[in-house]
Amino acid sequence: MHYIAVVGGSSCSEEEKMLARQVGAEIGRKGGVVVCGGGSGVMEAASAGAREEGGTVIGILPGDSTLEGNPHLSFAVSTGMGEARNAIIAKTAGAMIAVGGEYGTLSEIALALKMGKPVIGLKSWLLKPPRELSKTVVTAESAAEAVEKAFFLANDNN
Repeated sequence: MHYIAVVGGSSCSEEEKMLARQVGAEIGRKGGVVVCGGGSGVMEAASAGAREEGGTVIGILPGDSTLEGNPHLSFAVSTGMGEARNAIIAKTAGAMIAVGGEYGTLSEIALALKMGKPVIGLKSWLLKPPRELSKTVVTAESAAEAVEKAFFLANDNN
């Protein structure tokens, strides 16, 4: 079973919400597990899409209460770690799909790449490493393409 992180802003555009919902739905259809920060925006849209397709969603929450999570989570994990919970999201996933996003998303991308996890960007950060690195962000043009690449590249030996 593939655990795919879906990351992006808690505030996002309508296009990003639509893409995130499609990504979540596609992961759910394929029998994968969505791992996210459990909040609003991209996280909530991906969670809703996955659950609509019968998928499982794990929210790794920054605060102390599982009640902080969006209503579409299958499981909520309260960490009390704030943004540091991004490392748990990256470690749990076999691959990561970034939809849009701001600096928190950038930190998740960097952590995943540092851990050797594949990252697929969908209307997200396009990174040019300062020198030759073995891992960079793979781009996708659609939700279906992003999920296909994530499933193909997933490293499930966390």
